[in-house]
Amino acid sequence: MGAQKPNEVFYMILHRLLMTAAAALVFAGPAMAQSTAAPAAPPTAAPATSPTAAPAMSLAITPSGDIVDTLKASGQFTILLKALDASNLTGVLKGAGPLTVFAPTDAAFQALPAGELASLLKIENAPKLQALLVYHVVNAGVPMSKVQGAKGPIATGSGQPVQIDGTGSPLHINDADVVGSAVVSNGDIYAIDKVLTSGSTAPAAAAAAPAATPAH
Repeated sequence: MGAQKPNEVFYMILHRLLMTAAAALVFAGPAMAQSTAAPAAPPTAAPATSPTAAPAMSLAITPSGDIVDTLKASGQFTILLKALDASNLTGVLKGAGPLTVFAPTDAAFQALPAGELASLLKIENAPKLQALLVYHVVNAGVPMSKVQGAKGPIATGSGQPVQIDGTGSPLHINDADVVGSAVVSNGDIYAIDKVLTSGSTAPAAAAAAPAATPAH
């Protein structure tokens, strides 16, 4: 029983972090500027060309219940699912939500530098893996209608924001391309082609957008 206490503590801390993390959706530029304190509304300014055009997506994701069940059904996220289990975060992503997950595909994890994935999955590196994964989670729904045409930061469960750029195609999360998306029973999934790190934020985007402010 004593051996499980650290995992239980990690789970409790991360669960509390996700439930209390800043969830304000603050985007820079004229496309949108609003927080989750107000009812969700579409951007006030649509893109100048093809306002109804859907962004290019190469990976079809069929909603199959909640976030975890949909990732399992896709078959493209086996490494992410293994990492969530190893970090005791699977239960969090099966919660009521709404939550948003920027989900690296198996190919994204396999593209990490040699040995990095194996190192992250070691038991002794659980805190590092947990910190990485919560950087991919937003404690709010982030529907495609808010992303398209918008640009700026969104706060994540780690307390550090990711930079979203929905002004072109494909959409970008930091330096990763969004290759698929789905609306599921407890939130939103954006499949991405790179594993996000806090240092992967595009410098230009970071300079152009203000830091996300916590919701109160």
